[in-house]
This record gives sequence, C-alpha cells and structure tokens, in this order.
Amino acid sequence: MKKSFVYFRVDNNIGLAHEYFIAKKIFLKENEGKKVSRPIVRISMISIALAIVVNLLTVAVVIGFQKEVREKVSGFSSHAFILAAGEGSIYECEPIRKNQAFFEKLKKNPAITQIQPVAFKPILLQSEKSEQIIKTAKGKDSVISQQNIQGAILKGVDESFDWSFFKENLISGKIPVFSKDKISDEIVLSKRIARDLNFKVGDSIRAYFVKNQPVKRFFRVAGIYHTGLEEFDKKMIVGDLRQVQLLNDWGIQASIEVIDTISDGYLVLKANVQGGNGYYEYDWGKGFGQTIGIKICPSVDTTFRLIARDYGLKIGNESMPLSLADTAYLKFTITGKGRTPCNFKLDDEGYITRNYLDNQGLKFTIQTPDKKVKIEKIEGKGSASSYVGGYEVNFKDWNTIDKDVKQLKEELTFVPNEHGELLQVSGIKENQQEIFLWLDFLDLNVYIILVLMVLIGIINVGAALLVLILVKTHFIGMMKAMGSLNWQLRKIFLMQAFFIIGKGMLWGNAIGLGICFIQYKFGVLSLNPEVYYLDKVPISIGLWEILLLNLATLTVCLLAMIVPSALISRVLPTKAIKFQ
Repeated sequence: MKKSFVYFRVDNNIGLAHEYFIAKKIFLKENEGKKVSRPIVRISMISIALAIVVNLLTVAVVIGFQKEVREKVSGFSSHAFILAAGEGSIYECEPIRKNQAFFEKLKKNPAITQIQPVAFKPILLQSEKSEQIIKTAKGKDSVISQQNIQGAILKGVDESFDWSFFKENLISGKIPVFSKDKISDEIVLSKRIARDLNFKVGDSIRAYFVKNQPVKRFFRVAGIYHTGLEEFDKKMIVGDLRQVQLLNDWGIQASIEVIDTISDGYLVLKANVQGGNGYYEYDWGKGFGQTIGIKICPSVDTTFRLIARDYGLKIGNESMPLSLADTAYLKFTITGKGRTPCNFKLDDEGYITRNYLDNQGLKFTIQTPDKKVKIEKIEGKGSASSYVGGYEVNFKDWNTIDKDVKQLKEELTFVPNEHGELLQVSGIKENQQEIFLWLDFLDLNVYIILVLMVLIGIINVGAALLVLILVKTHFIGMMKAMGSLNWQLRKIFLMQAFFIIGKGMLWGNAIGLGICFIQYKFGVLSLNPEVYYLDKVPISIGLWEILLLNLATLTVCLLAMIVPSALISRVLPTKAIKFQ
C-alpha cells in the first residue's frame, strides 16, 4: 500500500496585523500558566504606572517651581537692569540721568515689552505702640508697651510703571495712582510686613531713612499684596519715585533766603542749597563762584536769580559739576516813592519785622518809614527728578533672555552716553544668582528621577516578558516547527510588552494628572516659604510635556525589551514541543 503525505506551507511573510492579533489573543487569554504570569504582569503594569505618576509629578512640580519663582522674581525686579557702571547692587547704586537717549530706542525694540525708571531706598518701618499684659513671678499682671521696627526697601516707580504683577497678587486695598502734579505718599506693602507690624489698608505709618540726619516720613497704606515668595515679601515696598529721589539727595534744590538782620544798612540775601555732595558753587549773575550771599538795598521792582550746583574735582580754575544745576528766584515789589536806605523796621531783638502773606512763608512784606517792600520767594524745582537709580527692562521671551541680555550689554556697557555717564547692564540671573542656581539644580534632580523610574519600569517589564516567554515555550516551539521566523515571534512578544506598558501608562496618566489637577486647583500640599520661596507646591505642565514624557517612556521601554526577547531565538522546536 502506497503511503501518501500531506505537506503544509507556512508563509513567512505574516503581516503585522496577524502578529498583533496573535499577541492580543495571547495577552487576553487565560491559560494554564496564568498563576505564574499574571502576578508578574500586574507588578510590571504597576511599576510602569508608578513610573509615569512619579515622572509626571516630578516634571509638573519642577516646571511649576521654575515658572512660579521666575515670574515672581521678574515681577519684583526685571529681566535686565541698566545702572551706573561699577555698581554691584541694584539697590545701592549711584544715580544716572533719567533723560537717556537709549530710552526711545529700546521702546521700539520688538524683543522688549517694558522699560521703566525705578529707584531704591532702604527704609525702617515703625509700628504703633501696643500693650501686652504678662504675669510676673509674683503672679501680678504687668503691662508692657512695645513698638516693632522692621527694615525694608522702598522701590520708587512713576506713572509709567507696569502694575500688572502687583494687581494679580493684591489681596486688599488698591494700586496707587501717581500723578505728575503731586508727590504721593501712598505705598503698597506685603501681607508679611502688614502682619508683623499690624498695619492695614488706610493706616498712616511712620518711616525712617538714614541720611546725615535721620529723616522721618509718613506714608499711607494703599494696598496689601501677597505672592508667597518670602524672600521678597518680607522686604519690598512700592511707592512714588519722587519720594526716593528726594530722600536719596539726588541733584540739588536751591532757594534764596532773606537774613533777619540788617548789615551795614543793607539786606542780606543768602543761598540755601540742599542735596548733592555738599560742595556748592553759586551764580548770582556774574558766573559761578564761592560767594554764598550778597548785600542789596532794593529801590525799584526787581527779581534776583540764583543758579546753584555742586562740584567735584577742579581742573585748573574750572570746576567739574556733578549734578544738574537748580535755579531759584527772589522777587521784590516796591510800594512808595522813597529812596531812603534800607532802614527797615526792626523788632525789640533787632530782627526785621515781617508781615507774612501766606502760610508757607514764601510771601511777606517789610517796611521802611516811606516805602513797603513785598518779597516773594520762588524756590527751585530741584534737579532730583532728573535722576533715577536705573531702568528695568523686560523681554518678551524668557527662552531667549540670555541672548537678549547679552545683546543689550553689547549696546550699552561702558559706552559713554550723551551725559558722559558709563552704564552697565545686569541680568536677572546675575542679580538673583542664588535663586536661579537653585532652580537650575532642580533640572539635575529631574533627570535622575526620570532615569531611575524608567529603569525600574524596564526591569519589571523585562522580567514579565521573560516569564511570558518561559510560559509560552511550547507555543514558541510549535510556531517555529510550522515555519515562523525568530523575528516574527519576537514581534509578537514585543507587542505583549507594549500592551503591558500601555495599560500601565494609562493608569499612571490618570492617577498622575488627577493628583496634579487637585494640587493645582486646591493647593493641598503646602511649603515653608522661608525654605522653598513659595507657600504651596506649584504645578505646571503642558500637553507637549505630557506627550513627550509618555512617548519617551514607551520608546525606551520597548527598545529595552528587544534584548530579553532575543531569548526566543535560543528555543529549539524539538525540545520546546516536549516542554510542559
């Protein structure tokens, strides 16, 4: 009897759809090896989910930290600061002229969103007296009266200042409005300062400034802000730029005083100059000199003019002026036709009798027997308003800030301007170096955490894949006997690894993004602002970061699975078919 044989032909060009179908069936099917494989697979899924959760939270928190701190530091300061050359701190710098040629040029620069003049002055704030009752050692009540003093920095701004940052963080009161006509006493301070000194909106507070003689000023609290950035909240106060200009003694202010006594039958006019460096020159109409006063006997209507300035080094007979000069006037109006000497009426102590016409003492009359002289003081406006501490510059794109700051430095640093001043540019990363070094160090922590969590996921998924290959050894032998290639079988098991990783990633994204949303919305996790600069854990993550993180995790894990899947090529069909 003839034997007949039936031959089977296996097509080695199995399509990807067939491999996907087989892998899905194997993954979903409950088989005899499930008691071994299922716990391992679940552990792998959990490890992948945990890796995604940790990585999402790590990236969201770090990006949130960097963004939140960066925006708040930029809100208090600026991306770049233009100041006098050679200065180390923006808070204690020499003044520069407010009128700068570069101002209009920089305003037209499309990379710059804001340029504004500012000035700074250290300030001491004093609270109102408070009484506290304490128990003495003998059990009696003792009343202690105390006042708190706290140091801060007054930042002076003008009407062009961008208040958007403080508006976003304002918790009570309002943002002050500074007009060009009147110096404002309104300030905005932080919740921290208000709490420590027991201030509230509308309070009039005492402030002291250290000069040659301590100066006291009164300010009114217009608004209270809170940013949570304790480093700045505990020290920054914002007020009128003109207050700081005057308190810093920038420029000079001149006036003409009439001395109370007669000298050789003449009135004596004396220059009264404040500000500058204390070394003054006076021009009474014949050029600058050291003459501080003159004698006159007015007989007709006339106006005396005084120009005063301070000076530094002398080159030959010429003085080098430091500040812009200031001009003051004294106007005389004569009533009566007498031309007698200046025998003005004196009181019992020998002082000229004055009849004041206003509350400020700027207008008054003095008399002789046959004429009356009306005197009107017109004080100089002062040149303090012509100086600022520097200019804050904000750029449009933070990602190009290093390039923008470098370009601004090349344009302005150590290039004499139209006033003969040398300027320099200081970037925000230089001004707040400690904060930004700390933020940059966070990036290293992120990389370490990401790598560790992905490695854990790879190890667990790799272990699961090896277990699946071991459980399916009989299946591998049968497929090889039927003509399947090693790479085709490896793709089947790599797809199973894909299912494990994908399911773990889905759960990880759901949990991780859920935690991010809860923290972003409700701020459940708080921080110590004195240590971390913020009072709660910030969260910030975008769609691209989420997609990139998931894609990188999936790609790295799948590529890592190529190595353990190579075990399939070592399976021999003859032995595998017998394997149970």
